[in-house]
Amino acid sequence: MLSNPLMEKTTTHPLALKKTELIWEGKYDAEGRRVAPLRVALPFQTVETVNESVQERQKNLLFASSASPRETEWRNRLIWGDKKYVLPSLLAEYAGKVNLIYIDPPFDTGSDFSFTATVPDHPSTTADDPVAFTKQPSIIEQKAYRDTWGRGLDSYLQWFYETVVLLHELLHETGTIYVHLDWHIGHYAKSILDQVFGGELLLNEVIWYYANKLPTGGNIFDRHHDLIYWYAKTKVHTFNEIRVESEYKGTQLQTKKVGGKRVPIIDPKTGKQVRVMSSDKPCGDMWRINMIHAQSEERVNYPTQKPEALLDRIIRASTNEDDLILDCFCGSGTTASVAEKLGRRWITSDLGRFAIHTTRKRLLSIQSVRPFVVQNLGKYERQLWQTEEFTSVGNPRSGTEANQQRAYVDFILKLYQANPIHGYTWLHGLKGGRLIHVGAVDAPVSAGDIPSIAAEFRKAVGSGKDAPTTNGVDVLGWDFAFEMNEVARQQAAAANIKMRFLRIPRDVMDKRAVEQGDIHFFELAALSVNAKAQKRKVVLSLTDFVIPPDDVPEEVRREIKHWSQWIDYWAVDWNNKGDAFHNEWQTYRTRKDAELSLETEHIFAEAGEYTAVIKVIDILGNDTTKSVKLKVK
Repeated sequence: MLSNPLMEKTTTHPLALKKTELIWEGKYDAEGRRVAPLRVALPFQTVETVNESVQERQKNLLFASSASPRETEWRNRLIWGDKKYVLPSLLAEYAGKVNLIYIDPPFDTGSDFSFTATVPDHPSTTADDPVAFTKQPSIIEQKAYRDTWGRGLDSYLQWFYETVVLLHELLHETGTIYVHLDWHIGHYAKSILDQVFGGELLLNEVIWYYANKLPTGGNIFDRHHDLIYWYAKTKVHTFNEIRVESEYKGTQLQTKKVGGKRVPIIDPKTGKQVRVMSSDKPCGDMWRINMIHAQSEERVNYPTQKPEALLDRIIRASTNEDDLILDCFCGSGTTASVAEKLGRRWITSDLGRFAIHTTRKRLLSIQSVRPFVVQNLGKYERQLWQTEEFTSVGNPRSGTEANQQRAYVDFILKLYQANPIHGYTWLHGLKGGRLIHVGAVDAPVSAGDIPSIAAEFRKAVGSGKDAPTTNGVDVLGWDFAFEMNEVARQQAAAANIKMRFLRIPRDVMDKRAVEQGDIHFFELAALSVNAKAQKRKVVLSLTDFVIPPDDVPEEVRREIKHWSQWIDYWAVDWNNKGDAFHNEWQTYRTRKDAELSLETEHIFAEAGEYTAVIKVIDILGNDTTKSVKLKVK
């Protein structure tokens, strides 16, 4: 453990240096070599485009299918994935190109991925206030939490070090990084930042003082500030002076910037320095900005949401129009929202599905928001994660990696009351004549898996004692990618397979629940849609939505009076061509307006046959998609 974190390195260490260094368990391997961050570049998959014109969409489709595709216009990027994989995957394209990085990483060992979900009122509901409950982290989020805090401070420091190394490489030569922390971990993090960037490139330790925080009481002084460390990559960095209101009004001597230095402004008539009445002053390193209060218009009910005024100051000070900004802990999306409003380009990512959904809604609320894409790392992340991480789960002494993987699959099959089968890659068991696929423990099942499952299903038909007696396949998974459920179900139907998707409950990790037989597998949400065409006008109506109850407490489920209360957001791609979901219309609940229309209409410019894809996102941040065939005259 990190019993003496700051220590003088001695000559007994293989990499002895004559300096004081922060040491933690895991910083060096058994041979004394520094443990470096993962450096595997994975391809991003675009699962949704938002606010893109029909013309631009068509142009991109043509470029993608041409023999010599051209570079398309810039798209801001909202990425669902662990920064452990996202950052090295960005390096190939963006190393040395990011003008500003702001990160607001976890401060303490709290539930980093828990969030409060709210069930909206319905006219038939008698309760005065909406019902709220805490949504626990998914298995992927739990794993990321263990990677961050599993060994306490030691694992956090290694996690933070690996992050900072990659961020340093992404920064432009004139770029800067703001790292937002507090008293829990800030002093340790500063030592790592000094090591990676160089202590001489610490520009400021900014104190964010929030006077409006309610007193907590107790036997300590109330805490009313966070720390923000601001580092440059080189000695030349972008800085635009920010002026703030002064407590003292009076005359001030005027200066201007020449060659990086401030010089007096001289009145040519008097030969004296110009003095003017002023009520503002250059911004110092103590920032008086209020926290977001309960009635704030920008509040989106996200626990770690930061005020836009804070990011506005950072972005205005350290970037110019069209500069590129990166935030790999996007949370409620404040960085992307402010960058969008200020005309900057942005890339933001988060592992939490709810964070991605919150950010998407927030961006859509900006008038004339520029087109952006929602991306993930899909099955490539699963393959890497399983190779690199799965053997550390469970008992690593229980044989080969393949044996450990098979033991996990057999365990899930037993809980599902299925019999194991062998000789296949994508099929693992048989139950009631239906074949079973068990998803990996640490990655989502994606639509890209379905063709492989279907191919092995055809191979299994008529093959002997393990052959299916129906055309059904059950797909069990911990998490499912954005584009799953109806799209994948239709892929299977095209192969004449009746496929069901069931979530593996987190209770399988609870030994007591397993011993008591208290394990239940629930199907993913199911969406029903009605489409009516009148010449070229089509009206789409949501008619039912069934959500699996495993993530929702029983007392909350009893408060649901109508199926629509499960829905937080829905959108339509009116002419999907088998590519990413193109968000052409959407409606969603906000804190100000919790009403949600269940019907929309569209007039097609030309007669023909179209495929409309409807995407619903529930109050837990999970998405369900369904496609509908349309014929307009």
